[in-house]
Amino acid sequence: MNMLEKISAQLAALSKSERKVAEQILAAPQEAIHASIARLARAAEVSEPTVNRFCHRLGAHGFPAFKLQLAQSLAKAPSWVSRDVDEHDDAERYSHKIFDSALAGLQRVRDQLDLGVIRAAVAALSQAHKVAFFGLGASAVVAHDAFNKFLRFNLPVVWSEDIVIQRMSCINSRPGDVFVLISHTGRTKNMIELARLAGVNGSTVIAVTSPASPLAEVATLALTLDVPEDTDVYLPMVSRLAQLTVIDVLATGFILERGSAFRENLKRVKEALKDSRLDKAVATENAAEQKN
Repeated sequence: MNMLEKISAQLAALSKSERKVAEQILAAPQEAIHASIARLARAAEVSEPTVNRFCHRLGAHGFPAFKLQLAQSLAKAPSWVSRDVDEHDDAERYSHKIFDSALAGLQRVRDQLDLGVIRAAVAALSQAHKVAFFGLGASAVVAHDAFNKFLRFNLPVVWSEDIVIQRMSCINSRPGDVFVLISHTGRTKNMIELARLAGVNGSTVIAVTSPASPLAEVATLALTLDVPEDTDVYLPMVSRLAQLTVIDVLATGFILERGSAFRENLKRVKEALKDSRLDKAVATENAAEQKN
């Protein structure tokens, strides 16, 4: 692993003060390369000896050696795309790498998923008066997918990527409401604040996030996905797929928890949606005519 990957992998094992240093570096790795030890310590709100301890913990012999290894990590990063892809890969090679990485990542998440938390999250969702799905950036897309799935159920569902609307929803929440907050890093300040706002009102907060993250710590239930993908450096790929799959798990559990009567309601919704689509036979016939 390069230095950035080492930092991400060891976050959970670091002390509270050392984790501050790690999070500061992950948030702005380019700045850390050019910073003095005193400047980095001030930015992370720790002492200079703490920065030195952090460097030794990561296997570097002091701060200058650490900065050199960090600079090498950034220099090797292939255009900030994916840690698995090399800039000289052809289409076949990078395609296979991305698919292999996705398959391995999903299997890793599946094997480490806490089924007790899954059961508790499904129970909370099935008893909810209202459910909200919130995320920012790439996680907003996952939240919108969840909204689209749960909108088919006979349950009030909320989604927005506007932080002001998200805040108002949390401020006006009540016991019985469930907020599903999605953030791969779990370090997004707005998401952590939303969790606290909803929690104060007695609402259930389900976080879909990384282990030992600040968001996981303030949530009622934390569905932690251990995906070794640093989205501060690379485009979100496997992490996003893992989040989408967990949403599918929650939606499936919700349907099964609600029972056969609820599945009949879901069937009626699906039947009603049929009118919005061409019949499969008609669509196939039209496609054949266009080819001819």
